[in-house]
Amino acid sequence: MNKLLRLEQYTLKRPQELLLVRANIGEELDEVAVFKGFSSSLTRSTASDPDVPVLPDGADIIAIDRLRSPYNPDAPQYIQQGLTWEKMEPLLTQVGV
Repeated sequence: MNKLLRLEQYTLKRPQELLLVRANIGEELDEVAVFKGFSSSLTRSTASDPDVPVLPDGADIIAIDRLRSPYNPDAPQYIQQGLTWEKMEPLLTQVGV
């Protein structure tokens, strides 16, 4: 299963959380918000078709921040910041994704 799809599934099981994902796509940095099973790029356009992945399989996830929802960019409520994929995986396993 694609990493971003796993993060989307995680947010379906934890709807009180929003994930902010920073990733490299080639040499371009992208930031993606993942909430209630959907992903949206905050730095580039997002396709209107939900079947088109926001991050390609070759994207390198740099860090994941867990925040409380609802998300307020002016006053974010962080649960954890700067998680690597390796540190996020046990949380994914914990909810069964």
